[in-house]
Amino acid sequence: MPGLMAAVWEQLDFKQPVAPGIKLVLGVVAWVAFVLAWHFAATADGTPSPLFPGPLQVLGALRELFMERGFSSDVLGSLRRIGISFGLAVAIAVPLGVLMGAFPLVSAFFNPLVSAFRYLPAPAFIPLLLMWLGTGDEQKIALLVLGVVWFLITLVSDVVRQVPTDFIETSKTLGASRKVILWTVVVPAALPGIVDTCRQMLAVSWTYLVIAEIVAATDGIGAMMMRARRFVHVDDIMAGIVVIGVLGLLCDLAFRGVHWLAFPYLRQRGR
Repeated sequence: MPGLMAAVWEQLDFKQPVAPGIKLVLGVVAWVAFVLAWHFAATADGTPSPLFPGPLQVLGALRELFMERGFSSDVLGSLRRIGISFGLAVAIAVPLGVLMGAFPLVSAFFNPLVSAFRYLPAPAFIPLLLMWLGTGDEQKIALLVLGVVWFLITLVSDVVRQVPTDFIETSKTLGASRKVILWTVVVPAALPGIVDTCRQMLAVSWTYLVIAEIVAATDGIGAMMMRARRFVHVDDIMAGIVVIGVLGLLCDLAFRGVHWLAFPYLRQRGR
């Protein structure tokens, strides 16, 4: 332990890269400390509270949900909604964001609209979506799309604007057309940042999931949590939160894996 603390102290400096081994150990220690603090807080009075169950109670609720109550179908339903909605958001935001970032004229037209819609809370559209699309999956997917698409457009356009101007000017000097420059210079240079931006915005989709599934939903993690609320099953609610966190972490790791495999030249640069 003293050796670990000494190694951590040596790396405690501004923008100092952390060794992979130390990063892993610190991550494990952080989670162990969190679970222990949760356990002691839940059992501070000597007996577990039904309104604040400890990690063991939540673990038991997870086992019961998956083994006895068919929670797997709820998880799959939520994953399907996240996958479809985020795919639609990416299909809208990435092309538009690339054009806005590459061509100031396009940005001048769309940016006032995108900037205004960014400040509108997606849940405010629920009454309209219910009237327009009903209570089925279409309404929930539309809400999830509205929750991320405006921010994704803005972030993608910002990434594209960061492409060095020298790349574009050199291509123009060599006689490349706008279309060639866009597809062979701007998009490849911005693609790593776009993938990383999509990874970050996927987390926002997960934060809107429960809101999307509390309205007239018969399946999904959010629907299970609302059923548990009616019967004051706080352990089930916390189990749903844990599942959302784990699924979100797995999605984040998947995006990181894609980024790591798709852009090996960034690893060679030590980035």
